[in-house]
Amino acid sequence: MADMTTVRRAVLTLPAAPLGPDNPLPALRTLDGTPTVDARAAEGLPRDMARQLGYAPLRTVLPVPLRDGYGRERVDTEFEAIVVENDRLRATVLPGLGGRVHSLHHKPTGRELVHRNPVFQPAAFALNGAWFAGGIEWNIGATGHTTLSCAPLHAAIVPSPDGGEMLRLWEWERLRDLPFQVDLWLPEGSDFLHVGVRIRNPHERAVPVYWWSNTAVPEDRRILAPADEAWFHGYERGLRRVPVPRGEDGADHTYPEHGALPADYFYDLADPQRRWIAAVEETGAGLVQTSTDLPRGRKLFLWGSSRGGRRWQEWLTEPGAPGYAEIQAGLARTQLEHLKLEGGEEFSWLEAYGPLAAEPGAVHGEDWAAARAEVERSLESALPRAAVDAAHEAWRDGPADAEPTTVLGVGSGWGALEVLCSGHELPGTPFPESTLGEEQKPWLELLRTGALPQPAGGDVPGPSLVADHWRDMLETAPAVPLTEYHLGLAQWRAGDLAQAVRSWERGLRQEGMRWPLLYCLAVADRDGGHPARAAERYAEAFGALPADADEVVTAALGRETLTALLEAGRIAGARALRDGLPEAVRARGAFRLLEARLLLAEGRKAEARAVFDEGFEVADLREGAEILGEVWSLLTDEPLPDCYEFRMRP
Repeated sequence: MADMTTVRRAVLTLPAAPLGPDNPLPALRTLDGTPTVDARAAEGLPRDMARQLGYAPLRTVLPVPLRDGYGRERVDTEFEAIVVENDRLRATVLPGLGGRVHSLHHKPTGRELVHRNPVFQPAAFALNGAWFAGGIEWNIGATGHTTLSCAPLHAAIVPSPDGGEMLRLWEWERLRDLPFQVDLWLPEGSDFLHVGVRIRNPHERAVPVYWWSNTAVPEDRRILAPADEAWFHGYERGLRRVPVPRGEDGADHTYPEHGALPADYFYDLADPQRRWIAAVEETGAGLVQTSTDLPRGRKLFLWGSSRGGRRWQEWLTEPGAPGYAEIQAGLARTQLEHLKLEGGEEFSWLEAYGPLAAEPGAVHGEDWAAARAEVERSLESALPRAAVDAAHEAWRDGPADAEPTTVLGVGSGWGALEVLCSGHELPGTPFPESTLGEEQKPWLELLRTGALPQPAGGDVPGPSLVADHWRDMLETAPAVPLTEYHLGLAQWRAGDLAQAVRSWERGLRQEGMRWPLLYCLAVADRDGGHPARAAERYAEAFGALPADADEVVTAALGRETLTALLEAGRIAGARALRDGLPEAVRARGAFRLLEARLLLAEGRKAEARAVFDEGFEVADLREGAEILGEVWSLLTDEPLPDCYEFRMRP
């Protein structure tokens, strides 16, 4: 008899950089837009794809705060983990970090099926900042890595379809105001981790939906998917169809190590085709991911062999650690699209992750059709397509709605607030009032009394809510500065930019809150193409900080103000502000870079070069950022040192 599946608590210890505090400034900054597709290319796109490319892209990540308080110094840290295990497979899940599957260990062969990062090192890859590499992650919300990458999810044990134990993860996703759940279980004696996913739209209106499951795998693999063409997306922001396995340059991009530059390949799977993607090593062994038919997208992301790609790999883990690539599965053909989910409806599907044992000569041969056929033969033998469909039906018709029994982790209180506000009924994913915390208290009072209380933290206004129903409440609440601040954020998020500015200006005409409103107006000026006025507003906001403002607020606002002053050519003001910052703030990598830029603007090129020579690290450098190379090129014609090489374009 096979051992019964168990779900149990565990502790995982890793060298880790602490996440640090969230950024106290509202996330008004405009996201990078949807990558452009030229008119000729757009004419050749499938009709549904063209429509979904332009459907409801986000301007900002409001109401979610930015997470940029982490650094680069790592210490051994204990993380709460949950182990889902049978006699064949052991999955280690991190409920406090977005429900990431950190490890998927196949017991009979002793193989680790995913790339297991030996460290926890946040980096600025998520929509709101902090993200980390490795394992299997669940991305919901909008194009990019989820804002929940480093956030806790609700976690509990529920009955599995075969009567054993199952781990349920769930949360309220705030970018789109949607509840979702991820159920993980191992059928008795199975080599495959089963993952049931459900996204529900409890609203009357249609909502844009995005989902991609992202698996990190060692990059010394061949990546196979059932497609002869792929949509290529590089950091030049284009989108075009290319052949598989050999692209326009003649290189076989199904081997990630053959790639020159970081790139995405979205495989174009035909509708009758079984959905799968595999990463296979030289021996023919590897990992395969498959699903029911709803998630039609499959993708390979590779870092490439360029200096920038290699530097990012090192940045996300530790020197000497093996490189990785990503294989992904999503609802749409590409990650640039969002699907419409009608009011009261849901999307649900089942994914399965497990070992592959294929004939190496076939899967690594020149005959692409034969290589694909060998993977499909091996997959069908190990886990028939019909079995995946049946497992989904058994889960969706029963345990998907089962109420949790043993609670293993607690997420945020935002779902509880939304359930109280709108009376949503969500079987299987409870959001109890006991999860309401300090962040939700002001909004609970607005819901119950029609007015927002003054923030307990003095001048720091606290988190916002921007959905239509909260905006309606703010519009009828007493028009004090705090209300005008939050109302302006809701209007900004909705695209009512002029109305947002009017709300913030009304708030400024009253006594009380100043720097948060001035900051919002500064961002509006910058986005409106008025850099000089933006710099003045930024400086005024920084000057309005109270004398006892904490270091987190000082650093966050100081960094943006310094940047704005430099961009507006107000060099003397930038120098005065920089020199007045606390030494601990000036020593941070981001401020060392700003110091080099300031010295350069002052004509002190040798001193600016010395900053680079002394060395610094900008912990929250954004994916694709080119600022280090740009500043270096103004200092010298010498090649950019490897430690500063993060460019992902030619």
